[in-house]
Amino acid sequence: MKNITYLIFLSVLLYSCQETKHKEYSASQKQVEVNHPGKKLMETNCYVCHSPSATMEDRIGPPMIAIKKHYIGENTSKDEFVKAMQAWIENPNEKDAKMYGAVKRFGVMPKQAYPSETIAQIADYMFDYDIEQPEWFEEHYNSKNGGKQSQGQKKQHKKKFQKQQANATIDTLGYGERGLQYALATKAVLGKNLMGTIQKKGVNEALTFCNERAYPLTDSMSTVYNVAIKRVSDKPRNPNNQANAAELKYINSFKNDIKNAVEPTPIVDRQQDVVKVYYPITTNTMCLQCHGKPNENIEATTLKEIASLYPSDKATGYESNEVRGIWSITFPKTNNK
Repeated sequence: MKNITYLIFLSVLLYSCQETKHKEYSASQKQVEVNHPGKKLMETNCYVCHSPSATMEDRIGPPMIAIKKHYIGENTSKDEFVKAMQAWIENPNEKDAKMYGAVKRFGVMPKQAYPSETIAQIADYMFDYDIEQPEWFEEHYNSKNGGKQSQGQKKQHKKKFQKQQANATIDTLGYGERGLQYALATKAVLGKNLMGTIQKKGVNEALTFCNERAYPLTDSMSTVYNVAIKRVSDKPRNPNNQANAAELKYINSFKNDIKNAVEPTPIVDRQQDVVKVYYPITTNTMCLQCHGKPNENIEATTLKEIASLYPSDKATGYESNEVRGIWSITFPKTNNK
């Protein structure tokens, strides 16, 4: 457990690392970038698989900066880029892929039903602003392109990257944003390990990972942040993850958001001494390999493994983009509002 906590602590340091401001930015430019809704939407929806803090060896998808460079040329308009992003998210497939190396290494990304406006905001931000890139990326990219910087790359390096809350630590954020960051950091660690297992060892090994390591990893994140982090559901795989009455109410609220194509935001419940923050866990096509419909999405061998590991399982029958549960984050009250 100590080893896991130490490794997670190092991951969180990388995840939370902040870049310094560039002298060329005016105060108004900084404020516009920090407040652009696409920045937060990208961090919330994309960074589990496309994290700028992932190493070359541990990444489970290409970083967002690589996607930007493959889709934006010298003559690409913003409208063309936005439409290209929306078309890919709506129907990711090998035939239409522009990143052949990524598809070969990671496979086609799972289909996820995001609101069209969410993708438009993310693409708008990606087109207009520099986005974070891994430390290894520039050398890697230049080596693939004859050691020369593209025109777009030269423009991009005129600016420096910022995190969503410049010069702020997670403890100084508002309650909702703070809880969201705890959830996303934990989601990133679990997602990286789970998807890496699926890619390297297959779905059945991923079930074993969930059974044996999901709880210790989540507990380790709780230890790192000194908060209580849980995942609960109205249809749990593990009975210990059964949602209580209050959590069931929030699950239904998020289901209504997803049904109406509304981008979910954290729900904050201020209690006497603590704050509870809730955020949805939604399914994508990859999730359906273990949580979809038996004998349609879930193979017979996987069903057998689920029955062996989870005799009381209720977590099947889902379709893509459904609420499978919620993050439940609890931490002490501060002076934050």
